[in-house]
Amino acid sequence: MKFTTLCDEIFTKSIESYHKTDNVDTIMPQPYEKGSLEMLLFHKNWVDTVQWHLEDIIREPSIDPVEALAIKRRIDKSNQVRTDMVEFIDGYFLDKYKDVNVKEGAKINTETVAWAVDRYSILYLKIYHMRVEANRSDASSEHKESCTKKLNVLLTQHKDLTTAIEQLLEDLQSGERIVKTYKQMKMYNDPALNPVLYAKK
Repeated sequence: MKFTTLCDEIFTKSIESYHKTDNVDTIMPQPYEKGSLEMLLFHKNWVDTVQWHLEDIIREPSIDPVEALAIKRRIDKSNQVRTDMVEFIDGYFLDKYKDVNVKEGAKINTETVAWAVDRYSILYLKIYHMRVEANRSDASSEHKESCTKKLNVLLTQHKDLTTAIEQLLEDLQSGERIVKTYKQMKMYNDPALNPVLYAKK
């Protein structure tokens, strides 16, 4: 099975599982073995899905400011988990291709496999929700037509990103590209690196 096909199946399962309750406080299911690539991908998309809906909630015009701040802090925490999951997935590929004979003149990609997967996961959510909008029974025909056009663009992007990810994996396997993982080194979450936080000590 192609890697992107596996992503398609897992992201679909994750998004559909979430929408059974459509509640940001739903406990994440554990449909795969802990530590497996499948579970890493499921967890990654689940985090993205919950955050997608938190971003919707926080944009409610009449939201209580205290609640909005709590959600903003939750989104910040979610972003850190999202980054951690990307690095875990990259770790998987770093280990998988560690014995590949890298060819002379091998290229370095601008993003790792896992950061491409990050975009793939978000794209899956865009497709899911745009499809919902394109088929909303209470929406105007103009709205549905506009969303259908946007959905078609997203589906083209999905096709292109699928191809790009598979080509990257082929190049890593053949040694045409160098497999690396890049730590994000986020500073604002670290009390020792954020000047607003360490100035208060």
